[in-house]
Amino acid sequence: MKIKVLANDGISDSGVSLLESKNYEVITENVPQDNLIEYINNNNVSCLLVRSATKVRKDIIDNCENLKLIGRGGVGMDNIDVEYAKGKGIHVINTPAASSHSVAELVFSHLFSCVRFLHDSNRNMPLDGDTNFKSLKKNYAKGSELKGKTLGVIGFGRIGQETAKIALGVGMEVVYCDKYIDSANIELNLAQNNNVSFKLNSCSLEDLLKQSDYVTLHVPAQNDYVIGQKEIDLMKKGSGLINAARGGVVDELSLIKSLDNGKLAFAGVDTFENEPAPSIKLLMNPRVSITPHIGAATTEAQDRIGIELANQIITLVK
Repeated sequence: MKIKVLANDGISDSGVSLLESKNYEVITENVPQDNLIEYINNNNVSCLLVRSATKVRKDIIDNCENLKLIGRGGVGMDNIDVEYAKGKGIHVINTPAASSHSVAELVFSHLFSCVRFLHDSNRNMPLDGDTNFKSLKKNYAKGSELKGKTLGVIGFGRIGQETAKIALGVGMEVVYCDKYIDSANIELNLAQNNNVSFKLNSCSLEDLLKQSDYVTLHVPAQNDYVIGQKEIDLMKKGSGLINAARGGVVDELSLIKSLDNGKLAFAGVDTFENEPAPSIKLLMNPRVSITPHIGAATTEAQDRIGIELANQIITLVK
């Protein structure tokens, strides 16, 4: 009898192929949250795979006795009651390394876009480019380079370190703060087999905010804001803030206020406090570059995630 795997938020074809080659049955139907318990029980599902959309709380864990494994395609597991599930003897897995580079590249997509005003010019050129070209050219002619600027990285796990690698490759200075990582050796694997190593040491959040031209967050979900008005007040006037971590780590009301009064020049936001219905004031702010929580959403990352999940399932659930 085949072990059934429900990938409720999807899984890459490569992950499906690997599981099927080992005689697992993979179901990729998206089951609504309210129907999930009934579906898992009626179809004898042993493994439930989710991303960020599906929540796996105590109700599912308590009422699905055949569930042997819960997998999260990604890093953060705040949508799963992890310890409760483990206490019930259920394996809980994720893929902490698979999407790191994709998230780091998205951070720099926002940074490059904002320092050259692409996020705003892409809105206004289709509207006024044919009638107001010279004026738009003047408006967007005061961009800046990233080279030589300082990037502050809050949270220096896998994603934070991947972000630092890109920054160093661009020619930026990097500072970071992390409660658990006092120092880190960053290896840049460049083209033609050239490798360069950097040793970085953690600093305080206050020092990071004061000296950084741009700040990027790479922390798990928190009970309180990491960046609120107090922290923004410590930042340089005209600096930028990127949040591709989790909604709720940045106080969005303080962020909007600081963008409107010129304290911050821009923000890049991929994760929001009120997903999937972000603040319209944030979405409409011309100083914000916005994406709909797509940090890990590259073909390469999803392939790695699918294969990593499949290998863990094959190992853990026989």
